[in-house]
Amino acid sequence: MMSFLRMFDRTGKVLRAGQQRHFSIVGSPSVSAYLMQQARKAKNVNRTLHGLHERKQATFSERNQLKYARRLVVKLGSAVITREDEHGLALGRLASIVEQVAEYHVEGRECIMVTSGAVAFGKQRLTQELIMSLSMRETLSPTDHTRQDAGTLVEPRAAAAVGQSGLMSLYDAMFAQYGIKIAQVLVTEPDFYNEETRKNLFSTLSELIHLNIVPIINTNDAVVPPMFIVDQEVSATGKKRGIRIKDNDSLAALLAAEIHADLLILMSDVDGIYNKPPWEDGARLMHTYTAGDKNLIKFGEKSKVGTGGMNSKVMAATWALDRGVSVVICNGMQDKAIKSILTGRKVGTFFTESTAEKATPVEQIAENARNGSRVLQNLTAAERAQAVNTLADLLISRQSQILEANAKDLDEAKKSGLAKPLLSRLSLTPSKLESLAKGLKQIADDSHRNVGRVVKRTKLADGLELKQVTVPIGVLLVIFESRPDSLPQVAALAMASGNGLLLKGGKEAAHSNRALMELVKESLAATGASNAISLVSTREEISDLLSMDEHIDLIIPRGSSELVRSIQEKAQHIPVMGHAEGICHVYVDREADLDKALKIIRDSKCDYPAACNAMETLLIHEDLLQNSSFFTDVCNMLKREGVKINSGPKLNQMLTFGPPQAKSLKFEYGALECSIEVVKNLEEAIDHVHTYGSGHTDVIVTENPTSATYFQSNVDSACVFHNASSRFADGFRFGLGAEVGISTARIHARGPVGVEGLLTTKWILSGVDHTASEFTDGSRAWLHQSLPTDQ
Repeated sequence: MMSFLRMFDRTGKVLRAGQQRHFSIVGSPSVSAYLMQQARKAKNVNRTLHGLHERKQATFSERNQLKYARRLVVKLGSAVITREDEHGLALGRLASIVEQVAEYHVEGRECIMVTSGAVAFGKQRLTQELIMSLSMRETLSPTDHTRQDAGTLVEPRAAAAVGQSGLMSLYDAMFAQYGIKIAQVLVTEPDFYNEETRKNLFSTLSELIHLNIVPIINTNDAVVPPMFIVDQEVSATGKKRGIRIKDNDSLAALLAAEIHADLLILMSDVDGIYNKPPWEDGARLMHTYTAGDKNLIKFGEKSKVGTGGMNSKVMAATWALDRGVSVVICNGMQDKAIKSILTGRKVGTFFTESTAEKATPVEQIAENARNGSRVLQNLTAAERAQAVNTLADLLISRQSQILEANAKDLDEAKKSGLAKPLLSRLSLTPSKLESLAKGLKQIADDSHRNVGRVVKRTKLADGLELKQVTVPIGVLLVIFESRPDSLPQVAALAMASGNGLLLKGGKEAAHSNRALMELVKESLAATGASNAISLVSTREEISDLLSMDEHIDLIIPRGSSELVRSIQEKAQHIPVMGHAEGICHVYVDREADLDKALKIIRDSKCDYPAACNAMETLLIHEDLLQNSSFFTDVCNMLKREGVKINSGPKLNQMLTFGPPQAKSLKFEYGALECSIEVVKNLEEAIDHVHTYGSGHTDVIVTENPTSATYFQSNVDSACVFHNASSRFADGFRFGLGAEVGISTARIHARGPVGVEGLLTTKWILSGVDHTASEFTDGSRAWLHQSLPTDQ
């Protein structure tokens, strides 16, 4: 018994090195409290070896806590183990699952596997053997049908006897790749009736885990037939003490409860629990399940391969949950399912007793946003404008409430050591709110000519007219960091364009975002579309949101280049609009007014160096280095502003001493730092921009209009300016009222994206009794006549 007790010791004194490392990184009060709870739980182990504990243990209440699960039971159903054609095992899938279990075992977690598949594996082997022995029989009797019926002639118990050894040999070979030993434990239902065998079973499991061996458990189907029996509880001593073992789901639940597992993962061939069979209309995946959901589910048929159905899985899961084991039912065919679960991803159905997870699912929030979008779209332009104007007024009238919430965020950010540029972005001031309100008023004024605007109108034939009109894109997901002022800007643009909107803000602005969202909801209340815009809880992982291609039509990230690039990589099925980097250039031509150039350079770099439209590289025509003091003047000016200067490779070769060479010219500093490079002429400047730029904003300073026109025509960036600071690349400064971001893409919107960039179009055709065949047989003729769009 001592080994079993040591195994549960959470103090770290006798845990393996990998386990100690795991706990050393845990330092938050909530985590410490949880580990103390686990330590208290461990004290009951000796008593509970002789029967299930009477007192319920606390389970994980949220998915993000699952990463702290120390003891895992992973059950692999027959449908997961077996190939879709039912001819043998799915080796690739099985290898992936073994790899995940092995990685967690190596890092110090205690892993136990409950596996199916012996019957299927044995049936494959025996069927092949039977078919190979048929040659003589078919020669003697051409009418022998054994070949066709070979699969059904194999008796399941014999198949289990043959398949079990092969299955374990396969597991042994797979785990050996990671230096892990395994042990086979075969059980039958009577093993749980007899107190002696029951005690021996769990003593064996405890010792195997203590010896760093992964136990692999299965029912002994060679001696016990498949158990198609009704649910009832084991009652060896007249007490209700267990669940009837009728399949590997109930076996896994019983084992998980007996050994005090933290998490039970039941892997099946469906994504989780649905409110009705997944092939039926209206079926909805339940990401979270509590006991109160039992009456909401309609169960379908059992698996074609295994002995259990969804009903048995739910019963096993709820039984284990009631005894202190957290449970997830998931699709074992999904890539890296175990890793996704333990990192808090919304994979499968999470069984919990907590009502905290029963908040409105984000899928439902997205569907509400779509329905709200349709309400907004059907409002008059004046009604949409009124909603935006109301939000603008609330920003001023509720200023004290907003600033109070923002002060909490700033206080917490300072304590956490947030960098000064991010603190500046996080801060809200009366002047910022006033500027916000002014921008929102602009959006309201412009909203009268957005949704439903006729872009093109054509008379195709007599009585047949076609119109192309603007409509909302649908549901937008905007992910932003630090800047809470983004929230009302984006919300106003969504209102004006009739789009549904999900907003995912950074946790550093949580108080500010909640306060601002209350104002957004209030401004929408009179329209009947309060659900059109919602702030997504910080518990929702971004990776989960990026997979919701059925609900979200466009993702717009606003934040660091790392954030944007990560979202662009992960959002494989949803379009992403934005830019990962803002590497902006200012080119000073040899015919530039140098006083103007100094003024523009200073503003482009120093006005707001953290902005994506700030200058990162200054290009100077080589004549200005040789024939004027401009280079010295610009360096002195930048140094006075506190700007650190780096030189490009060509400039570095020309200087005897001076600024250090830049590590890369394709770099966004986002701070008071920049690079300076020299170019021979206008063409070389353009080539440099194309080589090192990000297609965001580039500037030429020159008094030669021909050179300016050439530069603006040939530089392939979203914004190209002449004699103006790069800082003008902004939705408010462009007169758009605000922007959801700046796009460097070449499809759809480009540059600062206002309301126009959040619209698409649809075609509306009106006829009398027109048919396409009439134009083929000549009874009707095409006209294709353009018509005015304002009629």
